[in-house]
Amino acid sequence: MKSTRTWRRLAGTAATALMVTAGVLAAAPSAVAKANVLTIDKVSLQKPNIQVKVTYSCDPGMDHELVANARTLGTGAHDQRIAAGTIKKDKLVCDAGNHISQVTMRPAQGSHFAKGDKVKVTVFYFDNDGFSYAREATVAVL
Repeated sequence: MKSTRTWRRLAGTAATALMVTAGVLAAAPSAVAKANVLTIDKVSLQKPNIQVKVTYSCDPGMDHELVANARTLGTGAHDQRIAAGTIKKDKLVCDAGNHISQVTMRPAQGSHFAKGDKVKVTVFYFDNDGFSYAREATVAVL
């Protein structure tokens, strides 16, 4: 009888410990780093520039710039228009939280954009060694 009681106590203790651990894990804040995440929220024409609203997340100590590029779609290779913009690394808030920023893309010399243009916008991080990370793209009509 003593051994049955002991086994029941052990089983009860193990079950309690398991439930407590599960509860602690479920209640713990999400501290997992969201390294280098980008989301394009909105693309708009602010003549003569194109602006893209980006939600980003980066880890502390990240040594990257946020880059945005736009190019027209549906035009011939000779008629393609392009624009680019950056947010320098010292302007990014890298604390693994989500932040919103607006990147203004300036047209290349000879390029211009108008209402109704269909453009492909790409955003990504670019490091000092020339590598790009977390590429995100969307198509929008200005």
